[in-house]
Amino acid sequence: MQRRIAWLAPLAALVLSLGFGLAGCEDQKPVSGIAKRTLWTSSKVKGSPEPPAPYRAEVAFPKMTFSEPLDLVQAPGTDRMIVAERRGKIYSFRNQPKAEKELLLDLKTTIYAIECHPKFADNGQLFVTYIVEPDKELPTGTHIGRFTVKLGDTWTSDKKSEKLILEWPSGGHNGGCLKFGPDGFLYIGTGDGSGIADELHTGQDLSDLLGAMLRIDVDNPPAGKAYGIPKDNPFVNMKNARPENYAYGLRQPWRFSFDKKTGDLWAGEVGQDLWEMILKIERGGNYGWSVLEGTHPFRPERKRGPTPILPPVIEHSHVDFRSITGGYVYHGKRLKELHGAYIYGDFDTGRVWALRHDGKKVISNKELVDTPLRIICFAEDAAGELFFVDFIGGKIHRLVPAPKVVRTNDFPRKLSDTGLFASTKEHKPAPGLIPYSVNSQLWGDHALKERFLALPGKSQIEFDVLTYPQPSPGAPPGWRFPDGTVLVKTFYLEMERGNPATKRRLETRILHFEQLEGTQEIGDQYWQGYTYVWNDDQTDAELIGPGSLDRDFEIRDAKAPGGKVKQTWHFPSRAECTLCHTMPAKFALGVNTIQFNKVHDYNGVKANQLSTLEHLGIFTKPLATSVDKLPKLVDHEDETQPLDARARSYLHSNCSHCHMKWGGGNADFLMLYTLPLDKTGLLSLKPNHGTFGVAKAGLIVPGHPERSMVHYRMTKLGLGRMPHIASSIVDEKATKLIGDWIKGMK
Repeated sequence: MQRRIAWLAPLAALVLSLGFGLAGCEDQKPVSGIAKRTLWTSSKVKGSPEPPAPYRAEVAFPKMTFSEPLDLVQAPGTDRMIVAERRGKIYSFRNQPKAEKELLLDLKTTIYAIECHPKFADNGQLFVTYIVEPDKELPTGTHIGRFTVKLGDTWTSDKKSEKLILEWPSGGHNGGCLKFGPDGFLYIGTGDGSGIADELHTGQDLSDLLGAMLRIDVDNPPAGKAYGIPKDNPFVNMKNARPENYAYGLRQPWRFSFDKKTGDLWAGEVGQDLWEMILKIERGGNYGWSVLEGTHPFRPERKRGPTPILPPVIEHSHVDFRSITGGYVYHGKRLKELHGAYIYGDFDTGRVWALRHDGKKVISNKELVDTPLRIICFAEDAAGELFFVDFIGGKIHRLVPAPKVVRTNDFPRKLSDTGLFASTKEHKPAPGLIPYSVNSQLWGDHALKERFLALPGKSQIEFDVLTYPQPSPGAPPGWRFPDGTVLVKTFYLEMERGNPATKRRLETRILHFEQLEGTQEIGDQYWQGYTYVWNDDQTDAELIGPGSLDRDFEIRDAKAPGGKVKQTWHFPSRAECTLCHTMPAKFALGVNTIQFNKVHDYNGVKANQLSTLEHLGIFTKPLATSVDKLPKLVDHEDETQPLDARARSYLHSNCSHCHMKWGGGNADFLMLYTLPLDKTGLLSLKPNHGTFGVAKAGLIVPGHPERSMVHYRMTKLGLGRMPHIASSIVDEKATKLIGDWIKGMK
C-alpha cells in the first residue's frame, strides 16, 4: 500500500492541477474518479453571438394540446378553427385564447390535410386527405373525402357522410395539402409517390396525378362524377396528360396557400439532398423535379416535361433548412411591420422566416425567430392573423415581438475566451470541468474525440427526469441540466492513419444550454451549438459564423493508392447541430444514463462515471439504485461483447436520435437499443424511401445483409447514404459489424 501511495504522489499533483482530486481507496477499488468537486467559475459562454431575434413564439391557446397535429384551418363564415391530428382525430374550437377543443370526427387512419368549403357556414363541407392503409403502398391509397359537418353549439360529423372525391397512389411522398383558390376551385398538392430520387419518374410526367398541383371543380361535377375539370386547366387538350394537372415538377409540396389580396399561389417544396424551396405556382408551371432540385442539377439526363422549367422564388441550403413548411402572406393587423410578407418555416430546425416579393423578384429575406418547435403547418384566421403548429409539442403558436434586449457583442469569438480552458494551447481544461467518455461513439470519419462537462458553480443535474414527448416507445429519459451548462467536444484527425503521434486538432464544438421559462412540455430548454476551428499553429480556435465550413486535409494512408488520401472535413453550421440534438433525443446525446454508465479513466484512476458524479454531489438526489442495475450501451468496438449488443448499441448511438418516435427520421421504425428487436419495426416494415434496385429488399432481412437497406445504406456514399449528415466516409468496421449481425440472424 505504501508503494502504491508513493507511486500516486506525482500523479495526484497533476490531477489536482487540472481541478480534480483522487478518490480514496476502499478495498483498492475507488468509488469515484474525482475526490472533491472543484467549482467551474470561469464561464464566459453567455448569450449569443447573433443579434437578438425580433420575434418569439407564444402559445396562442394554452388550454389545448393535440397529439401529433398536422393541419389547422379557419372555418369560413364562423368563429371556429379546425385541427386534424395525424392518427385520424379532427377537432374544432372557437378562436379565443381560452378555447377548449371539441372532437368533431375520428377517421381512425392517417390524415395529411383538411380544408373547408368556402361556403362552409352554409353547407358544412369538410375535405380531408387521408391514407387508407398507412403501412402499405396502394395504387389508390391516398384519398380525398368530403364529409358533412352538423353545425350547432357543438360540431359533429359521421364517417358515413363521406363522399369520395379523388384518390391516387400512396407510398413515399403523398403530398395531400388542399386549398380552395379565389376562383372557387379546389387545388391539391401531390408528392412524387416515391421514397427517394423520384424512383417512379413522375415529376416530369403529366400522364399521372403525382408530383403535381391539381385543380378540380367539386361544385359542378358531370353526371356520375365526383368532380369536374375547369375548362382553362392548362393541359386539358394535351394528349396523354391528366386534365386535373395545373402545375408539375414537384417533389413534396408541403403546405401551400393563396395570398388573399393578390390570389398568388405560394408553396413550400421539400427538397432531397441539398435544397429546400419556396415556389410561386403558376398555371402550367414546371418546377423541375427530378431533373433539377431547385436550380441545381439532380438527374439532368431525365426526360423533361413539355413546358420550360421555372426557378423557385428562393431556396435554402440544408445548412439552414431541412424540411420546409410553406406559410402565408401576412395581412393581419397585429404585426404591422410584417404586413405583406410571406411567412414560412422549417420543420426540422424550427426557424421562421419572412420574404418580401415585388412581383418579379425577392426584395428581402430574413429570419424572424429560431424556435425549438417542429413546425408542421401555418394557418390564417378570418382576420388574417397567422398561427403555426408544433407537431411534437401539440400546441398552436403565434409570433409576438420579442422583448427589447440590449445584447453586447462579447460572446467569445475565440476558444481561449470561453473560460473552458486553463491553457487552450495545451488543451488543458479549466478547473471544474469534468472529463467524460461514452459507451458507444458516433462515427466521425476517423476522428478521435475528447469530451468535458462544464456545470457552472454549485449547480446540479436532475437525473432521468426528462421524458417528454410521450408516448415514445423505448425512448430513454434524459437529464435536466442547470442553466449555463456547456458540453465540450474536441475533434482530432491523425494525419497518418493509425499513428496517434500525428494527431491534429480540427475543431472544438460546444453545446450551450439556456433554461427558459415553463416546462419541458412547452420547450423550456434551449440548446445552441457552436463550432470553433483550430488554427494551424494549434494554439487557439476561432468561432465560425452561423454557416458551415469545409476544409480539405491530406492524410497519409498506407492502404490508399499513392499512400495518400484527401479528406474533406465538414464544420457544421448552428442549424445543423439542431438536427441531431433534438427534444425527442433529450438534446445531450452523450450525456445520459445509457451512454454515461461506464468506467472512465480519470488520469490513471478508473471509476464509473455515474458513481463519480453522485460522489461529487452533482445529482440533485442520490441514485435510486446501484449503477450496475442502470441501463447502458456496450462499446460496439469491444469484440468481447455479444454481437447483438454491439450491433444494437451502434445503431442506437448513430441512428436512434433520428429513428425514434418524433425524432425527425421520416420512417416509422425505431433504432433504440432499449426496445426488443421485434418491437422496432426493422423486421416487419417495408422500406418507404426506395430500394435502390435491390431485389426483395427489406429494412433488415435476417441472414441477408445484401438485401437489408439498413446495411446497404451504411455502405454507400452520396444519394441515400446513412447517416445523411455529419459523415462522408463509410465506417468499414461498423458495416462489417452490422453485416455479420444480420447474417447471423435466423
